Amino acid sequence: MKGVLKGIIIVMVLVGLGFALYSTGLLNNNKLDAYNVTKWNVGWVKDLNMPAQDEEIKTINGWHPADIDNPMPGRPDNASKAWIEFKLPSNWESNQAILLDKIYAKEVVVYIGNTKIYESKANRTYSKKKIIAPLQYFEEGDKVYIGLSSKSSSIGIIQDDIKVGNYEDLQNYFVKRDISDFILGGALIIISLIMLVCLLFLRAGYLGSWLALIMVILSSGLSAITYSPFLYTFYNVKVTNAQWLFDISLFILLYSMNYFFEKMFGKGYLSIITISRRVHVGYSAFCFIFVIFNIINNHQYDHIYYILTTQIMGYIMITQFIILITTAIIDALKGNIEGLIFTIGFSLLGIVSLAELVWYLVNNQKYELVAWKWGLICFLISLIVILGSKFAKNHDQVVEYSRRLELYNNDLQQSEKMEIISELAASVAHEVRNPLQVTRGFIQLMAEKELSQNKVYLNMALEELDRASGIITDFLTFAKPEAGKSTVLNIYNEFIHIEGILVPMANLQGGSISLNIPPLLEVKGSSSKFKQAFINIIKNSIEALHGRGEIQIWAYEKGDHVYIHVKDNGEGMTPAEVARLGEPYFSNKSKGTGLGLMVTYSIIEAMSGELTFKSQKGVGTEAIVRFPNLNRNRT
Repeated sequence: MKGVLKGIIIVMVLVGLGFALYSTGLLNNNKLDAYNVTKWNVGWVKDLNMPAQDEEIKTINGWHPADIDNPMPGRPDNASKAWIEFKLPSNWESNQAILLDKIYAKEVVVYIGNTKIYESKANRTYSKKKIIAPLQYFEEGDKVYIGLSSKSSSIGIIQDDIKVGNYEDLQNYFVKRDISDFILGGALIIISLIMLVCLLFLRAGYLGSWLALIMVILSSGLSAITYSPFLYTFYNVKVTNAQWLFDISLFILLYSMNYFFEKMFGKGYLSIITISRRVHVGYSAFCFIFVIFNIINNHQYDHIYYILTTQIMGYIMITQFIILITTAIIDALKGNIEGLIFTIGFSLLGIVSLAELVWYLVNNQKYELVAWKWGLICFLISLIVILGSKFAKNHDQVVEYSRRLELYNNDLQQSEKMEIISELAASVAHEVRNPLQVTRGFIQLMAEKELSQNKVYLNMALEELDRASGIITDFLTFAKPEAGKSTVLNIYNEFIHIEGILVPMANLQGGSISLNIPPLLEVKGSSSKFKQAFINIIKNSIEALHGRGEIQIWAYEKGDHVYIHVKDNGEGMTPAEVARLGEPYFSNKSKGTGLGLMVTYSIIEAMSGELTFKSQKGVGTEAIVRFPNLNRNRT
């Protein structure tokens, strides 16, 4: 998991660096051979009507020298219109233009002398503009007048010089500066449309989170495109329509982000994520209603709409970013890998966006938001990784459920086998045992009166009948086990009795039995059944010795359980044979039925115990029995 996390971090960092280098490369390779107008004059006026050729522009308080550090000096109270004046440079060439890379005004007109060469369409709501004005009629030393109109405090040239140069060079420079927004936005829109097709192949449980991710990516692409002035500078798109589309995509982006987060991480502390999402829905609906109201009233309330969608929305975004990133950090600290991935991706976006939003508001909306787009890419990657991680986890769960189902089916088959054996055992007990007992009685009478060699054969017949009776007894014990009287058993005392029974048998096989059992270990169960189970286990160990060998028996308590080990150094078993222990009719002995070990399993399970085997062919076998610790349960 740590390796996967490191890989994700590396990918997001590389993507961020790649886009940063790409952007830097565009700007660095976008060198412009143009004349920079670094100083100009500003005159504040009551209107932007250009006077006749022989008349001068009437200013309110005269002309004021200006530069980039002080671009609009001398503004009188309530003044909303101004002229910027400068002279065209010498060594003039044909096909020239003026580039205003960033200018704030609702309306812009450009004159050379008294000839109008450019006029922008007035935008009631948004005042940031980028303008290229071709200079078709000019003479060296002509004066250029740029008229600006804006009722807000933001008016004039901001953060850049006025550039005068070849029209094609200026146009290429301008296009290269903003084309990355179109590339980024277009790519995101295409990705979202491809993901939309994938909805047809997803299960219902994934549709909500997948659709939310699609809307996040789609609205991010639309935001990147509509935020760029490239759209309405080079295409016949109204600025107001582009800005409305940007506002709508921003509302959808924030809602989808909240919804996706809620699907992945839950409602948050005190349902704060759900509350935040509902507040956002309510505010978005209010803004939408206000847009309709403003249109009906012929845009009389554009300034209020601007406050709603720029200033107030900016503070709402800051609040939502803080809520989401705080919740993600808390989840990450709890060890949630998705929370950590989201925190990393969202931190890149949140920190950059938060810093830019604060700087944007501090600078009275005069800062152009740029870096958020690259943070957004890293964040989208983290969202895709989170959803992919969810898919992978669900796949792992399906695999785990399949494995459990297979085990359940195996247990079910084993249970069905046991049930069949139980029914068979009961039938055998009733139908076969009584005739065998009658037959044995007659043969025993014949053997007592027989003095010839036939007595040997009769005795052999009696032994085989006794063996058949033992098999039937095992069937009965397995099919209808008697619980016996449950008492507190001292393990040491029980094994003293078992040892007395089995030591002679072990000695006949050339083996020995050693006990190492503490005297105070106790379990609860039937004494006779306890002895029967361990006699079966130890007898199997004795029969596996085939000559000299040792059977070690020891016990101890550990936590809530008592463990009893029976270990021999006999012939041992293969893993395949160990796996089949306890199955009906499976036995390594030539005349064995496997029922004895089945009975042993049944007795131990009835005592809430567990029997396991470890064995190695040619080395030996170890049986491990675990019972509840009666002493610990008492305390």
